[in-house]
Amino acid sequence: MKLKNTRLHILQEEKDFSKEVKTGVSLHCHTQFSKEMLDFIPVYAEKLPIINYFWRKERDKYIEREGRLINWDTAYWSPPLSEKDVYSIEKEQIEKMGINPIVSITDHDNVEANLRLCENTPNEVAPVSLEWTVPFEYGFFHVGVHNLPKDTALELSQQLLDYTFHEDKTPNNARLHELFAMLNEMPEVLVILNHPLWDIEMVGKERHEILLKNFIKEHGKWIHAFEVNGFRAWSENKATIELADSIGMPLCSGGDRHGCKPNTVLNLTNAKTFAEFVDEVRTDKRTEVVLMPEYSAPLHSRQLQSFSEILTNYEHFPAERVKWFDRIFFDSDGTGLRPLSKYGWRLGGPKWLRASIKVLAFLGKPELRPFYKLVRKREDVVPKSVSSEVFANNNQSVLSENEKLITDN
Repeated sequence: MKLKNTRLHILQEEKDFSKEVKTGVSLHCHTQFSKEMLDFIPVYAEKLPIINYFWRKERDKYIEREGRLINWDTAYWSPPLSEKDVYSIEKEQIEKMGINPIVSITDHDNVEANLRLCENTPNEVAPVSLEWTVPFEYGFFHVGVHNLPKDTALELSQQLLDYTFHEDKTPNNARLHELFAMLNEMPEVLVILNHPLWDIEMVGKERHEILLKNFIKEHGKWIHAFEVNGFRAWSENKATIELADSIGMPLCSGGDRHGCKPNTVLNLTNAKTFAEFVDEVRTDKRTEVVLMPEYSAPLHSRQLQSFSEILTNYEHFPAERVKWFDRIFFDSDGTGLRPLSKYGWRLGGPKWLRASIKVLAFLGKPELRPFYKLVRKREDVVPKSVSSEVFANNNQSVLSENEKLITDN
């Protein structure tokens, strides 16, 4: 099936695009300024064999000592690389394709990396962007907000974050409409719904799909594109592609990198600047997306390799970020967030956490990829080409036949 708004490429090997397009756009990158929440840890620590033994033992000791459960709501970790490192890696990958690079860093609810990068890098190829956490009903969504005006980016981002972290914590659709409308009135700003089908709130697949359906009906007219995400399975991305196609929504890439490897999904364009690229998406509603060869590797293998990179010591880093447990922040005693290294854990944390690190480091070795290929679900095997894949006309699990949602940006 030919997609209405997007041309999709699936690469099996590296390719020179210099005769086809002018520019490659890398969207959705994370740097050391991105605060990645740790509230998922209790869920997975309970499920993993061996690790759950150490987890429960350490949890019980903590409850006995402190008289309360561990609070994971504010704990977070930060990716290892600086904004300069991330930009350089993304730039190098695109230049190897024979085309000019544009890189949009989107840290979680933070534009610090972008503003620092723009001190020495033209804003036209390194826009000020962020991944905005948007509370909605009983969950939340991640929205890529790209290319905020440099001079007012801090003020604008603060308005978005005031909504995210409002003390009331009750979603306000009227206020959210105002914020989306404000962004939409800026023609050079691009708003992308990141990984729309990922149950990131962990409310269950069915409840998440209801939430997504409600979000699109309420705020879909402010969204300019859906994301094909480099760290989501092919079956999920395929469903996103089908959903976008059913409502006439363009697709944009989003590598979602947190480790040391470049994004596995990119956009291709003839635009020379990010603003020109935005115009293609918003006005022409056409995009070109390429899945790089690395995307075809088993997802679990790539995820674990990324975890291994994140949980590695880097001797050339600034002293306060050399060790992995310098980059994990936790409030153990109610006195505020501090790195794990400040809690007297000389080896880097409690036994269950150290056991987890060792397991992840081992499982993330590239040598184990053949094993992951054997256990990968058939629907998650990335097709050799777009022509060999059959796309449905619409996504029945999210939108019924009589509930087509038309965006009117």
